[in-house]
Amino acid sequence: MTTEGLDALLATAAVDPAVHELRLDYVALLVAADGLPGGPSDEASDGWLREAEAAAAGRLAGSPPEERPHVVLWREAFRAFGAKPQRTKNSLEALLRRVPDGLPRINRLTDLYNSVSVLHEVPVGGEDLDGYRRTGPPRPGGRHRALSDDSGESTRRRASRSRRGRLG
Repeated sequence: MTTEGLDALLATAAVDPAVHELRLDYVALLVAADGLPGGPSDEASDGWLREAEAAAAGRLAGSPPEERPHVVLWREAFRAFGAKPQRTKNSLEALLRRVPDGLPRINRLTDLYNSVSVLHEVPVGGEDLDGYRRTGPPRPGGRHRALSDDSGESTRRRASRSRRGRLG
């Protein structure tokens, strides 16, 4: 995608007004980047994840993730959207639950945003913008395409589902 295309994408991005009707405090931060090297998980991305695992293990100190203040707030947001937090977990909570057994190693870029999510206790996600041109953006309840590696192959995983949509 060109710089102009990235600028256009960011200029036209918006949060649905219904989201702000439910959560006046909701803020989305969008970052569009081009030329980031993809590829399989490597020593560097493993290091990022190990650092995030150690930090999270220290903060959790044996307590369940749903007691962390940021997770509590996301659970409240999910309830406001009609989701059941016990069934539909935001990405931060889902990752924190995996810390004792180790965070998943998916690919370099996904490992990066997962480590940022765990280190800063905020749900972070990423999308392959070139994939949007081929298939369009992901839909709630549909298939989610993780950022692809250098070969163009994508890791696919089921998106979180809820009756009214998803957040985080």
